[in-house]
Amino acid sequence: MSRAKRILVVDDLDHNRILLGGLVETLGYEVETARDGLEALAKLPLDVDLILLDVMMPGIDGYEVTRRVRADPIFCDLPIIVVTALDNREDRVRAVQAGANDFIAKPIDKTELLVRLSSQLKLKEAQDALKRSQTELENKVTQRTEALRQALQTMADAQRSIYDAHLDTIERLVLAAEYKDHDTAVHIRRMSGYGVILAQALRLPPGEVEILRHAIPMHDVGKIGIPDAILLKPGKLTREEREIMCSHTVIGARILAGSPSRLLQAGEIIALSHHEHWDGQGYPQGVAGESIPLWGRICALADVFDALTSDRPYRAALSTEETLELMWKGRGSQFDPALFDLLIAQLDAILEVQKDFRESLAPGLAEVRPQLAND
Repeated sequence: MSRAKRILVVDDLDHNRILLGGLVETLGYEVETARDGLEALAKLPLDVDLILLDVMMPGIDGYEVTRRVRADPIFCDLPIIVVTALDNREDRVRAVQAGANDFIAKPIDKTELLVRLSSQLKLKEAQDALKRSQTELENKVTQRTEALRQALQTMADAQRSIYDAHLDTIERLVLAAEYKDHDTAVHIRRMSGYGVILAQALRLPPGEVEILRHAIPMHDVGKIGIPDAILLKPGKLTREEREIMCSHTVIGARILAGSPSRLLQAGEIIALSHHEHWDGQGYPQGVAGESIPLWGRICALADVFDALTSDRPYRAALSTEETLELMWKGRGSQFDPALFDLLIAQLDAILEVQKDFRESLAPGLAEVRPQLAND
């Protein structure tokens, strides 16, 4: 059962408080009284539902009481009906400016009092109901937002796990090609590092740089399809054997083709194009200049630089100076000249990656043909 509404009657004159309080009680409301503004403000926490407020009081008058009530975030919506004998327009405007909801003139008519009290209390109930609904809605939104956040985090974790598994599968595919060719993991890590440095220097978007980082290691995956007798042959290849060897680019592209994965799509591009030459004399398609995909041009530089600066069974690693001198001869013929110049400009960063992943190849590994195009 809901309690009766509580009305705070504020008047500095005792007989006015008694008369108005009694009249309010006859209308079925509970009454709380205050003899001045300070007492009225002190009694607001007593579950007051509405204030009947005299204006002309000593100390804090009704206007100031109204302003203070409106400034309090807890009681700012409390209905205030000003009870006054003042009937000029300026006094009413002043009361409205202070925050009063309504007026009732002395002497007070019981019917008018009932109507005004009932109207303001209904408005207050509607406001309170709206606030409760807003609070409940905010709570539900908060709960659902948190639930959605947790669901999205779970989804992100799952997608991250799938992505990590995707990368792991790619790495294992690359490892399979390495074992076939007796290559080393650090070789592809260095190549990947070189490629990332060049891509960042080109100001490629971070997403493309990340794709390149994981796609470069797939450049020689097609060697899985090259017969061991050719792939591991210690001597010079015949013309026919060389053609078969060169087909590792096409084989790699076929292995990686048709995937919805952007990483595998990038790997396909790199596998097919990393032996193309700037002057069109490379393989397998003989494309030239900027018709060669950028990722393939980047990989070509990284691959040759790392091959020349690494130990091989038939020779020791060349110095950086010797490597760049030899590669300079291919600037504008084998290599994109702008990318070659960029490699020179980023040499300190390149050498830092080389230092981080330095490794000498164990003796007895398959000989890598000395031709620059094959390295």
